Amino acid sequence: MTLKRRTLLKAAAATAFGFQLVPRHVLGGDGHTPPSRKLNIAAIGAGGQAASDLKNMLGENIVALCDVDEKRAEMFKHLPDAKKYKDFRVMLGEMGDKIDAVLVGTPDHTHAAAAMAAMKAGKHVYCEKPLAHSVAELRALRKAAQDRKLITQVGNQGHSSDSIRLFCEWIWDGAIGPVTEIHAGCGAFRGSTTYSQLKDLEKILAAKDEVPATLDWDLWQGPAAARPYHPQFCPWNWRGWTRYGSGALGDWVCHVIDPVFWALDLDMPVTIQAETDDYDPEKQGETFPSGSQVTFEFAAKASRGPVKLVWYDGQRDVPRPKELEAERKGVATGAVVVGRHGTIVYGSHGAGGVRLIPEKAMQAYKRPEPKIPRVRGGHQRDWLDAVREGRPAGSPFEYGGRLSEIGLRGAIAVRVSGKKLQYDEQAMRFTNCDQANRLLDPPYRSGWSLR
Repeated sequence: MTLKRRTLLKAAAATAFGFQLVPRHVLGGDGHTPPSRKLNIAAIGAGGQAASDLKNMLGENIVALCDVDEKRAEMFKHLPDAKKYKDFRVMLGEMGDKIDAVLVGTPDHTHAAAAMAAMKAGKHVYCEKPLAHSVAELRALRKAAQDRKLITQVGNQGHSSDSIRLFCEWIWDGAIGPVTEIHAGCGAFRGSTTYSQLKDLEKILAAKDEVPATLDWDLWQGPAAARPYHPQFCPWNWRGWTRYGSGALGDWVCHVIDPVFWALDLDMPVTIQAETDDYDPEKQGETFPSGSQVTFEFAAKASRGPVKLVWYDGQRDVPRPKELEAERKGVATGAVVVGRHGTIVYGSHGAGGVRLIPEKAMQAYKRPEPKIPRVRGGHQRDWLDAVREGRPAGSPFEYGGRLSEIGLRGAIAVRVSGKKLQYDEQAMRFTNCDQANRLLDPPYRSGWSLR
């Protein structure tokens, strides 16, 4: 059975990106995956978001789990038969051909190192968003996935929702005419993705707290520049520290911007400019501001005109559209999409639905017939089936990596706030700010490398 399963998987990999699909009847008539078709999955990260992803993969063979924090690794106890590791490099080396595919669900700063190690070992990879912590890492991961013809998926789960497909179909149908501007943002995690206002910021950065017995702090830091442990850095608050996270913008762009990125084929912005609240990058550059507003300008493409996208987070809210009825709530986490002939609002992750506003416009709209195939079983299942069938998943590294890059470029603009950055996508550089360019490819500490 093992030989047969491996033969099938190798055949699928050989046809990857050729869109040759395995007939559904091969997978079993009851909707369950036959044992011979189950994948051997290893997970780098066994708590938090990684645990959530793993719970959607329990129909496969979970053969190995890796986590640097035993206390946080909740799946260790739920999957007692899986081999347990602290260092993913050791896991990949020891497990070898016993692994078919790898889930990466670690903090942002270790995404690239873990995903690249898995791809170098020839494994298909599902990696949580944002795909990496720097633009240079993103480019390296995209190239590796393409060169090795591996099936990859970025964890922007809303990409597999019906809502994003509805939005694309309505935009392509001309429901609001040509789109001219977008107001998008994240109202989640207020205060937990920024520490610039902490009165004891300097004290935290200078502290040398005792590392919990269950945590391997050195491995947790991975390629990031080493510093003493403090409980404000992990397990959750790392998102608010520039050394480890990407703030609300980097964290949520892959969810909130995905629908317009797909529907409008946005590519990369040509200019980016950030406004911030109570923020001095020279003194508070280890953190993110309490409020951000970042303006991205996208050039015209094909028949589409130029588009302006404004992002809001922290204490800055997405503006309430004038068309919205007084009794209805504004957009907290999602977007207001403005066209010449109307406005659409939507929520992130496919939540909150897609609506034309005002409601009378929604009621009058004749919806088009569905054109984009719907995903059944969710985002993780889409990736698992793509591996089995030898086809691209919905949000491969090439797509999800470009989407992630918008967020990471915006996070750089925040750290040089006030400067209108000009961006050359092909050269991977800002043409008018050396300070911003230094943030594109921060060095790894000794012992870590993507090469």
